[in-house]
Amino acid sequence: MKNWMAACCMGLLLSAQQAYAASSSGCENGGFTVLGKSGAQTVSVAPGSVASTFRVQGRYVQFDVDAASFGVLNYAMTGVANKKDITGGRSTPVFDSKLPDHRGLFLNSAVKVELSDSADIVLTRTGPGLTMKIQAKDCANGGIFQMEVARADETKTVFTHKLAQSAFYFDNRNFRNREGEVVPFKDTTLTIGPRINFGNDYSSKFVGRDSPQFADRIAEPLCTNNIATRTGGVARVQHCGGVSQWSVASGGRMGQVMGEDATEVAPPATACTHKCQAQNQTQGAAVVLGFPFPVADADRLKPRFAQ
Repeated sequence: MKNWMAACCMGLLLSAQQAYAASSSGCENGGFTVLGKSGAQTVSVAPGSVASTFRVQGRYVQFDVDAASFGVLNYAMTGVANKKDITGGRSTPVFDSKLPDHRGLFLNSAVKVELSDSADIVLTRTGPGLTMKIQAKDCANGGIFQMEVARADETKTVFTHKLAQSAFYFDNRNFRNREGEVVPFKDTTLTIGPRINFGNDYSSKFVGRDSPQFADRIAEPLCTNNIATRTGGVARVQHCGGVSQWSVASGGRMGQVMGEDATEVAPPATACTHKCQAQNQTQGAAVVLGFPFPVADADRLKPRFAQ
């Protein structure tokens, strides 16, 4: 129990490398309404007042939450005007779902809601042997979402991310063609590796990335893609075009990074437990490689789902 409590607290206090790196200008007039609450406050909503599925509504993003699991459904960007907009000003579905497999465990406590004046929301709920936390920012880009899990048995949880029908995962050619190059980062250097992003066919700035911390992607052999490398060879990428799965440690999290932050060369998120937001932001120090638009068919990951 002691170890679980430590993992739980670590997970609930984690800050991702880019989880709060959204530019303040991208969050202008942002803020969420959830369970009838809005404006800066911290409140607990009793179980009897929590619907089985409830909406988190922001100016720039919106999504639904399954109350018993804290799985996320129908995550979308609204397309409301903002100078940091990446949608081209149109409502843009991003994820159909982000679902944790709790293997029989469920959440049944009051929902703790923390809303701030800076477009942040934190939702926390517990159940027997289980704690889930969702953090989000109502912003037009940047690190705007993360989901965290902690289990009393300290085992891992599989998260399944299913993209909206209009979105797809791809092997970013801008990274693949420079794989192995060394680039500056702050007072050191980093080596460029391959990068899997997601995008769509109608917004030239729309790009995102799954951002893990204490989590590993589960390779899918039924979605094996042969991707050409800069040396003339072939890289075997076992990743489907419409879904990804992640094995997340108790105390770990999965984040979502949108826009320019999703295509920068930066180190993995560091483990931190207290006021680590600033040290985990790149603050313009990273090389941004961008992505090709439209994405070539050869770099789109296939099939969409494992057959």
